[in-house]
Amino acid sequence: MSTDVRSLGKVAVLMGGQSAERDISLLSGQGVLQALRGCGVDAHAFDPAQRSLFDLRAEGFARCFIALHGRFGEDGTVQGALELLGLPYTGSGVMASSLAIDKAMTKRLWQCDGLRTPGYVVLRHGRYTPADVEHVLATLGLPLIVKPAREGSSIGLSKVTARQQLPAALEQAAQLDADILCEQFIDGPELTCPVLGTGAQARALPLIRIVAPEGNYDYQNKYFTDAVQYLVPCGLPEDEQQAIAQMVLDAYRSLGCRGWARADVMVDAATGLPYLLEMNTSPGMTGHSLVPMSARAAGLSYEELCLSVLASASLDGGGRRP
Repeated sequence: MSTDVRSLGKVAVLMGGQSAERDISLLSGQGVLQALRGCGVDAHAFDPAQRSLFDLRAEGFARCFIALHGRFGEDGTVQGALELLGLPYTGSGVMASSLAIDKAMTKRLWQCDGLRTPGYVVLRHGRYTPADVEHVLATLGLPLIVKPAREGSSIGLSKVTARQQLPAALEQAAQLDADILCEQFIDGPELTCPVLGTGAQARALPLIRIVAPEGNYDYQNKYFTDAVQYLVPCGLPEDEQQAIAQMVLDAYRSLGCRGWARADVMVDAATGLPYLLEMNTSPGMTGHSLVPMSARAAGLSYEELCLSVLASASLDGGGRRP
């Protein structure tokens, strides 16, 4: 489906922001900006950490491509501001964004909808006791994963293989979030699955299998090395791929996501069962990012992907600009 770029109007590519993922957001935003300009879109960079969002209306912007990651960009806050301004934006709305950024709330919702996700315990920084720590170990066993409840890009994440490592892992996560998510470790293939579209029209893009050095898919390996292998096709049997893609679509709709997102999945090597980890509602668009990689495997170029996502920009409830 072709898009009339003139109908898109003046576009702000929101990038940078105030989160711990600012540097990655700048990389994503510059990639999107150049792609949109290459398609003839009147696109401009806009950093909410340096400018007031009220400038968007004052300067005649018609819609926004959100290339922000993490807090104040992917958590419903900027989405709410754009709702008030009446400026259509890419990605999920206020509620879905705020749910998805919170890994614990996401897991609770998925569990209510019968979707498989690793077991977990949430600790509150400054409130948990030695007995709570023992409860984590007794409930989840070792190894286990510790991470901030509301960060992305594996920032603050630790794999705990011995009980003496747990206090330091908890403290590291607590530096970034008051809520600490302790999660059952699933040993097996790591996959990611992007989704494009909304509601019944949402479709899953090809799965990518991530093979990181010693299984360490951390911030450095994600963005700044070429040590990680990305396998597309992922190598799983076709029926298993279809089942995982359907589970991801169900998870996407469960949260109320729209436009686009990317789900991370682990497959238990012992049982073959897939487990949902989290949903990213403003996925990375850097040279190492996974959504462009998957889209390319589906025959969609980076430029076409950016244009498609931009064309899907909307407001909650389909409201119009005041």
